[in-house]
Amino acid sequence: MKLKDIAEILSLKPLTPAGGLEREVSGGYVGDLLSDVMANAGEGNIWITLQTHVNIVAVAVFKNLSAVVIVNGRMPDADTIDKAVSENIPLLLTGKSAFETAGKLYQILNAKGLQD
Repeated sequence: MKLKDIAEILSLKPLTPAGGLEREVSGGYVGDLLSDVMANAGEGNIWITLQTHVNIVAVAVFKNLSAVVIVNGRMPDADTIDKAVSENIPLLLTGKSAFETAGKLYQILNAKGLQD
């Protein structure tokens, strides 16, 4: 499933250029501990987190994630956004909680047969 379709369904606000929204999504991962995400997130996953610092971009690149969704209405600083743009990592925002965002993402992906 395309990231742009998920972003539209979940009303996610992109902070990076729309070209990244053409990525395919393989699943999702929720976590705020960077080492946990590095150990357990899968390639092509959407990472749901409340973290906003520049290191989230490095982890997303390292794991080849489809996007990072920042929850609870938190806003990353300009350095994080600039790094995401330079690394072609889509950053998206939502005012919803990680719990609600993950639940809705699971429903979407499960309906498409992408999650068990």
